Amino acid sequence: MPITTKDIARIANVSQSTVSRCLNNSPTISEETKKRVLQIAQQNGFQFNANARSLSTNKTHTIGVIFPRILLDYGFDINFKSWQDELMENLERLNLDVIVSLFENRFTKQNNIKKLITGRKVDGLIILQPELDRDTVAFLEKMNVPYVFCKYLPDIYKTEEVDFVYVNQFKGGYLASEHLLNLGHKNILCISANVGGDEFRLRTEGFKSAFTDHGLEFDDKMLFFGDTTFKSGYQVIKENEGVLKEITAIFAQNDLMALGVISALKDRGIDVPNDIAVVGYDNIEICEFFKPHLTTIHQPTKELAELTCDRLVALLNSKKSNVKQKTVIEPKLVIRESCGSQISRT
Repeated sequence: MPITTKDIARIANVSQSTVSRCLNNSPTISEETKKRVLQIAQQNGFQFNANARSLSTNKTHTIGVIFPRILLDYGFDINFKSWQDELMENLERLNLDVIVSLFENRFTKQNNIKKLITGRKVDGLIILQPELDRDTVAFLEKMNVPYVFCKYLPDIYKTEEVDFVYVNQFKGGYLASEHLLNLGHKNILCISANVGGDEFRLRTEGFKSAFTDHGLEFDDKMLFFGDTTFKSGYQVIKENEGVLKEITAIFAQNDLMALGVISALKDRGIDVPNDIAVVGYDNIEICEFFKPHLTTIHQPTKELAELTCDRLVALLNSKKSNVKQKTVIEPKLVIRESCGSQISRT
């Protein structure tokens, strides 16, 4: 039979109300008593009722993490899994519970952010949703619920003051392009993706900007689109074999597509990197499981998750409105084997 607060009170030789105040971290109870009561509770496997705690403290100690619909559109995403894991780990380290939800109910189309807030299920939100409508943002502000945008740079930041933690995607595309150009590549095929958010558009803009800075013009006929999956990277090569004789390098704007590209090139007897160099983006773990090991752009997911969670906790603990913080993290080039060394051909 589960232990109750009455049992804890008896063991600790205190009143039941004192036990309740200890569990709710009341400042009216000495730290020594709190420590003793909490130790008894933990040793006896006491499960604190979150709903009761919410009623007494007006806090749920739960954070909502809002994921985008595109996760369902393209199946399991290894890169997104790493974002999720890092956020969960940080929140758990802070002793916060987590509710993971899509922005919108797939069947009823109900706004899940509004549902979580009106149901008093969360204290704050981390939002990994590429686009968020003005009505939802206005609702969050009206309800005075702390929230931080993470990973995607929402369009609404251009007109509204919002907190966000974001990786500089333009810089990432620039770094990939610059690396290939510095190796002597000029005829480069670029594979982007038509998915939600501005990540891939910004990577393409950064890629083209490096061409401009090197006094070159990128040929838009060499810009192709996949859907972020391994299969789509493979298909782009399979369906456009004719251009392979015209290029010396490929920039695939995520690692799964890049690995699909390498597989397709190998199947056609094309050596990477000696015949064609390949650069990916994200630096997912499996980059080092395939040969040649993939040169890529590293997105600092660990740092981004830490900064996002720290910012949200700061908002939760603040007793007054804070100036919105806009945090931009710089990506890094990770050089491995898939680009080789400088080429002699022009």
